[in-house]
Amino acid sequence: MFEDCSVKLVLLCVIISRVIDDLVKMFFRTLAAVVLICCAAGQTVEGASTASKVISKLKCQSWSIGIYTGDSPFDLKPAPGIKNPVITPSSITGVKASFAADPFMILFDSTWYMFFELKNKKTNQGDIALAVSSDGFKWKFQGIVLDEVFHLSFPHVFEWDGQFYMVPESRQTKSVRLYKALEFPKRWTYVCEIVPGDFVDPCIFYHSGRWWLFVGANPHYNNELRLFYADNLTGPWVEHPKSPIIKNDPMRARPAGRIVFYDGRLYRLAQSAKPIYGSAVRVFEITSLTTTEYREVEIPSSPVLKGSGKGWNARGMHTLDAHEIAPGKWIACVDGRP
Repeated sequence: MFEDCSVKLVLLCVIISRVIDDLVKMFFRTLAAVVLICCAAGQTVEGASTASKVISKLKCQSWSIGIYTGDSPFDLKPAPGIKNPVITPSSITGVKASFAADPFMILFDSTWYMFFELKNKKTNQGDIALAVSSDGFKWKFQGIVLDEVFHLSFPHVFEWDGQFYMVPESRQTKSVRLYKALEFPKRWTYVCEIVPGDFVDPCIFYHSGRWWLFVGANPHYNNELRLFYADNLTGPWVEHPKSPIIKNDPMRARPAGRIVFYDGRLYRLAQSAKPIYGSAVRVFEITSLTTTEYREVEIPSSPVLKGSGKGWNARGMHTLDAHEIAPGKWIACVDGRP
């Protein structure tokens, strides 16, 4: 009887301790906010600066973008000689941004072009933004290049037959849409709907004489992956007979970036949505891909990206776009949140 009471007392103490900890954190968040408001009303500049720093430390931080390098697309580390992240909401000019995420980049005429989701504070929706770099390490923000009346993200940009295309996420339209560059990289026009449906993070690629498209389905749970194919980029697109190829698995269903072609093999990138959304990037080798079959197996080194436990990517990483710049040398844009 006494042992049972002791156990219950210990558990109660733990619960009370956690509640007090949460209340203390909430108190200091509120205190810092009050100080900042007072200072903004005309008190002291020094006080406002201090309060602002306190708030930035305490509040939940947002996604930003970094650059990694390595000797393979699955053995990447923060690029030496630069300070990550290279693109943050505070480094974006001309528009107030909540976060920067979902980066995709492409090399053209010795210049790197990075397209990414910019969460616009004014409209509270995602727009597609652009940054450029001459070396892949130092980036300059160029502005928003694709702005619709609906949310856009995950700007999967690619080149085909001398033209540049983009397949961003556009789930608010209940469809996957194809865009084409009128004047690369800043002018884009809508081409057509690829497939209808409430899909996220579309990954499109050409392989063995056909176009293939992975899309995340059931986005409220991030636990389903569907597959389509077509003979032509503009369709008609057909759903694979094995689709959905993943069901009820938030650890590997939602796409996390461009399909990787490496050493003659295909690899699919997937987000791990546990313990929280966007925790890590896992890699699966596609061992069989035909119009009737699909099989994949996770590589031994997966996950290849995950939260570092501190700094700008402490709590998670969920997008990877890797490019080979020389034999055995890779560069990648990634995202993370503190």
